[in-house]
Amino acid sequence: MKFPLLITLLSFVTSAFSADAVKLTRIYEKLETKWPIAVVIPPDGTQREFLVLQRGQVLLLPKDSSSAEAKTFLDLSPRGMEAANGKFEEGINGFAFHPKFKDNGLFYVCYTQQKPKRLVISEMKAEGNKANEKSERVLLEIPLINWNHHGGNILFGPDGYLYIGVGDTSKRNDEKHMAQLNAVMVGKVLRIDVNSREYHGAYGIPADNPFADGVDALPQIYASGIRNPWGLHFDDQGHFWLADVGQDLWEEINWITKGGNYGWSFREGARQFPLRTDAVPEGAKLIDPIFEYNHGEGLSITGGIIYKGKSLPELAGSYIYGDFVIGKVWALRVSGDGKVENNTLLYTSSQTPADNPKKKPSVLVKPTAFCANAAGEMLVLDWNGAIYRIDK
Repeated sequence: MKFPLLITLLSFVTSAFSADAVKLTRIYEKLETKWPIAVVIPPDGTQREFLVLQRGQVLLLPKDSSSAEAKTFLDLSPRGMEAANGKFEEGINGFAFHPKFKDNGLFYVCYTQQKPKRLVISEMKAEGNKANEKSERVLLEIPLINWNHHGGNILFGPDGYLYIGVGDTSKRNDEKHMAQLNAVMVGKVLRIDVNSREYHGAYGIPADNPFADGVDALPQIYASGIRNPWGLHFDDQGHFWLADVGQDLWEEINWITKGGNYGWSFREGARQFPLRTDAVPEGAKLIDPIFEYNHGEGLSITGGIIYKGKSLPELAGSYIYGDFVIGKVWALRVSGDGKVENNTLLYTSSQTPADNPKKKPSVLVKPTAFCANAAGEMLVLDWNGAIYRIDK
């Protein structure tokens, strides 16, 4: 495995001498914004911006980005969502407003809980600028066996259904082979109807889910073969983008389709995963990513969104995403049928080499999410506790 490491080191050197095409301007510097994972705009016309922090808080960002005060909309931190060894990935990992939030005030949170370890998807109701925590209604709980690789991003699709990205919950290698096992919800994309109560009195199963009848597969499953989804997005053409974090060599971006199987752990990216030696089931069709990059370019993908702002017209229609470990930001442009037209490196974070050659360098910006603000301009959320706006 020395060759990928050499490529990675060369990548560090190359990026250090390349000029950035954009700059990252830090905003909300006076606010404490530790471990941010999303900025979400409710569909109610208010243009409010809600910042979701992984340790359990959801803040209402002030209109003035130089302000030192933000209202707390929700605080789940007293629930003890993280195990002692789980603070890197556990906590709140998903947040979404109901499409009819303006009328019903409903929103949804995906977070971890312990003893038993599980992923919880809950509905709550907002009352003005404050969440009513007592209104919580648990829709779904998914058992987990490890603190990592559980995903947890959620969003509503153009069909009005709630989509949930769930990782394979393995430490490495998909040891239990659950990403390909349709008797469990991990390693999958799920789709449920929050407006129905026909399934356990909690939610509904869309009639066109690929296994809606529950025969030989769980009815919540929409797609399978996912390792660790981080970044879900629907574009205006209805394409469903999902970034899947790789393990040994490849990071990937998929267009998710109903019933699709995206290969893990038979494949990593578009290639056979060498540690999976059993045969692919007869008749299985594994779907390749629309784009992938190897570990010479980055080590952990953070999915993004299509840019629709006005300040950077050259990026209009591009999918903006990045790499968490290396601190890179790219613009990916694809055709309507998913063929890559170009992938442009926009920014590479400054880095401080580690004092131990076995450790990764210290990176100034570690992107956890790419989000649009109320004006449609691109924000980069940084695991180190900062919020940046992409500027020229």
